[in-house]
Amino acid sequence: MDLKTLQKVRLFQCGSGVYETPLGFVGSSRTRILTESQSKTEPNNVYVRDLKSGERTKLTDFKDPAPELTGVTKELIKYRRADGVPLSGTLYLPPGYQTGTRLPLIVWAYPLEYSDAATAGQVRGSPDRFTSLRGDSPLFFLTQGYAVLMDATMPVVGSPDTMNDTFVEQIVASARAAIETLDAKGVIDPQRVGVGGHSYGAFMTANLLAHSDLFAAGIARSGAYNRSLTPFGFQSERRSFWEATDLYMKMSPFTYANKINEPILLIHGEADNNTGTFPIQSERLFQAIKGGGGTARLVMLPHESHGYRGRESVLHVLAEMFDWADKHVKNRATPAPK
Repeated sequence: MDLKTLQKVRLFQCGSGVYETPLGFVGSSRTRILTESQSKTEPNNVYVRDLKSGERTKLTDFKDPAPELTGVTKELIKYRRADGVPLSGTLYLPPGYQTGTRLPLIVWAYPLEYSDAATAGQVRGSPDRFTSLRGDSPLFFLTQGYAVLMDATMPVVGSPDTMNDTFVEQIVASARAAIETLDAKGVIDPQRVGVGGHSYGAFMTANLLAHSDLFAAGIARSGAYNRSLTPFGFQSERRSFWEATDLYMKMSPFTYANKINEPILLIHGEADNNTGTFPIQSERLFQAIKGGGGTARLVMLPHESHGYRGRESVLHVLAEMFDWADKHVKNRATPAPK
């Protein structure tokens, strides 16, 4: 951009079939840039690109760390919920998937707030990015024969002052739209769908189980479930507990623990120092669900904070998630048809 005339000239644009992003200019040159490039089958690598000739020089040579998973397919899915808000998510299918097979599904999401539907509907993913499985990623469910809807959008749309008044209704509507869309595509079994999330996504998970019967089970990691324990606001909520007591109680899955009639796995780091997600949040929800006769499991990870880093912890989390989903989602005893 010329700062005097404000005229703009495009220096670089990513090509089709790849996901390439500029990192910066090379030294004082304005004709050579560093880029990071990846595709569905090629992992991230860094290149020097000559803007005049278009020639690329490869600087790194990282290989596919798990070539046996190269057969994973993914597709950017776009759909709408009942109120017309556009939604999206990336659908991953395991290697060797046979068209027409209905798979158990894991929906992994994190709610975000928006002031208008158009902004909420902006697509943030790309089908041309390399699928990398790291840490305790829910994408590891692909190795167990599940479909995964990753980053399913769960927008909460409205005025910044009052949008949370319909938080529960909006996330339920978003979840229903995702399941109905994938059911119509013929790739999932709607009776075998699990939902999960981390932090605010865990809060969402517990609310979905409390206020709907869309899911067979849930996995909630490092979440907050009693909003009276975050009385001076949370996420984008501007009102305090004393200004909107009814809202805080409505949005607290703890309040509706007796309504959580699907199995839920609660995972939390014992040393979580995030002010909104102290470990007591998971401990108290677990006790409330069990006290009411519900099905829950609580896993506390020693020395871990809000995210999990230790190798033992990461492997433990994956094992717990697989066991829980296999028992309550994949091998769920579906009710007999009426």
